[in-house]
Amino acid sequence: MKKIPWQVFVLGIGLILVFSDASGQAFFNNLLDILFGRTKVATSTNQNNSNNYFISLPSAISLENVVTGIVERTSPAVVSIVISKYVPVIERFYFNPFEDLDLPPELKPFFQFEFPAPRSVPNQNRSEKRKVGGGTGFIVSPDGLIVTNKHVVSDREAEYTVYLSNGKKYTAKVLAVHPVDDLALIKINANNLPVLKLGDSDRIKLGQFVLAIGNALAEFQNTVSFGVVSGLKRSITASDESGNIERLDDLIQTDAAINFGNSGGPLINLQGEVIGVNTAIAGGAENIGFAIPVNRAKKMIEEFNRKGKIEVPFLGVYYMLVNDEIQKKFDLPVNYGAFIYRDKESAIVPNSPAEKAGLRNRDIILEIDNEKITPQNNLAQIVSRKNIGQRISLKVLRENREITLYAVIGSLPENSR
Repeated sequence: MKKIPWQVFVLGIGLILVFSDASGQAFFNNLLDILFGRTKVATSTNQNNSNNYFISLPSAISLENVVTGIVERTSPAVVSIVISKYVPVIERFYFNPFEDLDLPPELKPFFQFEFPAPRSVPNQNRSEKRKVGGGTGFIVSPDGLIVTNKHVVSDREAEYTVYLSNGKKYTAKVLAVHPVDDLALIKINANNLPVLKLGDSDRIKLGQFVLAIGNALAEFQNTVSFGVVSGLKRSITASDESGNIERLDDLIQTDAAINFGNSGGPLINLQGEVIGVNTAIAGGAENIGFAIPVNRAKKMIEEFNRKGKIEVPFLGVYYMLVNDEIQKKFDLPVNYGAFIYRDKESAIVPNSPAEKAGLRNRDIILEIDNEKITPQNNLAQIVSRKNIGQRISLKVLRENREITLYAVIGSLPENSR
């Protein structure tokens, strides 16, 4: 005896319901959506809640498939970096508080105790190799070129070991660290490695979905977190475990969880492209992390491949960003721009592009190449986007009179880095 297909059975029920009433028709339509996976965006039938929308289950499953697919494709190119170095062996000393007591010989065996000394000291004559930290990086060329953070590989006495997601490990060599930005390039001796595609961070939009992948807490390799871009053009003052303090500007803010150990890992969009290099977290906050826009890393890679070193565009002035407070304090005629000022010393670096261009103390640079200087687009950010040797125009306010000067961007001197 042949069985009736379940679809025919459902259709029969549906026909009965269709010819009954409107509620029966609605039930039948929803049943078809569930059985045949039809995707739709539904709205409330209540007129007072007409703006209440929800995404159907198939749409959520589609997003999940996109995310898991990206993780599968990109994780092999994300590496964990283990930092190790030789450190002095910590020696613990012990003492017997009763050893100076004048006890009868027969009682002394009962007062043989050893207690740890209040403090332990490193033995400079003995050392051992230990893991002292960790971070993340991502592969950008099949022959083993890796991008990470400068603060991950800044210890010249340390050794760096790179672990791939498949368990293979390699000794890494630090090729270059950025003189100003928290970026570095390291290299391992390997071939035919998977690489990550670098996107365009100038096209990032607030609220877009992103993934962060990294060596969380320097212990949990290739940890994945998911979130959105929650802010753009952020400026922060960051510090590392060694107490080094660094000013970082024009950062991407994200609520995708970033933990210690994620430093140097990729921030990835839903096209599977790297749009940022994870670099810092906000202390005392929940899921506020920051990433360096990938276009800065791309520029660093291109420059290293071309010159074998990384040079930083340089103008050569000390300045204060003008706002209402600075305007009032120095009695300035404008509330924006870069006020060239330094207490007790010249704010113009000798023999710099600024000096050659004729800039003076107390000048206010209003614009560079028609870009207005503001807190969101400060002088350092504008200069960083220029090329060394590029000629730029400066709109300058000098003694309440606007003038135009021209400078040629130089390279930051080694002793200033």
